[in-house]
Amino acid sequence: MTGPVLAVDQGTSGTKALVVCPERGVLGTGYAEVRPRHRSGGLVEADPEELYGSVLAAGRRALAEAGTDVVALGLANQGETVLAWDPATGRPLTDALVWQDRRAETVCAELTGHAEELRQLTGLPLDPYFAAPKMAWIRRHLTREGVVTTSDAWLVHRLTGAFVTDAATAGRTQLLDLDRVRWSSRALDLYGLAGERLPEITDVAQPVGTTGAFGPEIPLTGLIVDQQAALLAQRLTAPGAAKCTYGTGAFLLAHTGERPRRGGSGLVSCVAWRLAGTTSYCLDGQVYTAASAVHWLAGLGVIGSAADLDPVGGTVPDSGGVTFVPALAGLAAPWWRGELRGSLTGLGLDTTAGHLVRALCEGIAAQVAELADAAAADLGTPLTALRVDGGLTRSALLMQTQADLLQRPVEVSALPDATALGAAALARLGTDPALGADQALPEWRPAAVYEPRIPADRAAEHRARFRAAVAALPGS
Repeated sequence: MTGPVLAVDQGTSGTKALVVCPERGVLGTGYAEVRPRHRSGGLVEADPEELYGSVLAAGRRALAEAGTDVVALGLANQGETVLAWDPATGRPLTDALVWQDRRAETVCAELTGHAEELRQLTGLPLDPYFAAPKMAWIRRHLTREGVVTTSDAWLVHRLTGAFVTDAATAGRTQLLDLDRVRWSSRALDLYGLAGERLPEITDVAQPVGTTGAFGPEIPLTGLIVDQQAALLAQRLTAPGAAKCTYGTGAFLLAHTGERPRRGGSGLVSCVAWRLAGTTSYCLDGQVYTAASAVHWLAGLGVIGSAADLDPVGGTVPDSGGVTFVPALAGLAAPWWRGELRGSLTGLGLDTTAGHLVRALCEGIAAQVAELADAAAADLGTPLTALRVDGGLTRSALLMQTQADLLQRPVEVSALPDATALGAAALARLGTDPALGADQALPEWRPAAVYEPRIPADRAAEHRARFRAAVAALPGS
């Protein structure tokens, strides 16, 4: 049995680190905030040095609290956040363009005629959410110097000197041949990136280098994109159920087995992970604004923080006829309308903060329910349950609303940091190849299970009202 490992989850608004022992569980935790800059026109940027500094700060805090040596490091990343950097010095040449950034819409518009070709080749729809449009935009408008990659490749290079990315993260670029799991010369040509030096694609669990950035030398043996790390930690390693992580956005993933499924429901088909050379695939749907919509509501003074969702929402029995489409950064799957903006309708002089909170919870839950239905359609069978994790799962109101609109049980993970725990499992697997995935993964159990409390016809009415509100958005 391997010893404790350090797992680092580098996210949009912060970095979480855990020291995880196979026998004793979590021994230490650390957190460091990240402050992305939201600018007009849908621009979202982060300081790369702040991202790297948050990894070091969170990791060192977790190690100090644990007071023990670790045998390996696992790193989870944001997925579609990109930057240009100098491979000789590791110095950033641009800010990091965060996954929510929409500035590459012009690149996508030029490639509209190739949208279906790219979807068939890479599994991804043409949208500035993914990495390749941002990479092309950087090359056109900011710099031709150095390399341009997803943020994980830069972080790993700063930590170890290696130039790699894992198969799951590579699948978020729209430059990966999904069937062959290698860089696609055709996709690179279409994006004008044919001459780029791209990182080597690795398994999600294998030694890629060592780092002394946290003190003692630690082998880096686990690499994965954040949502796939959570899918693994939730023990969803075969088709049948799905998980949703409620963070800055909400992300629903459903395992599809060892071959990709390119359905017609608007979901993304992508790599779940590649372990010991074997690739597993998943369907992926995104809600761009979940916790970020809650923060927006708090910024208006309607609530103080996410902790107020339940007490404020509990002051009224329903949304009072208010419908909230929280498309504050556009709509992703299954609509793929990033240019749309959100709406609040059905307001009256009797509308209270409680009605707005309930409408927001319904808006988030309705989008996730749409994603779950799309996954079921592509899989050809209904999902049996939805396993959920992330900070917003602390809201009983949101989770009950989710169960009601989904008309399926919602199982809240007892693992509050599923992404980091998935990275920890991969770090262990990368250290001990003889270990099976089931042995490395944490035991899964629900902290709570929410069953639907409203009949199917009422759920259908709520969702029809939400879809009508989406259809009424300007431009849709």
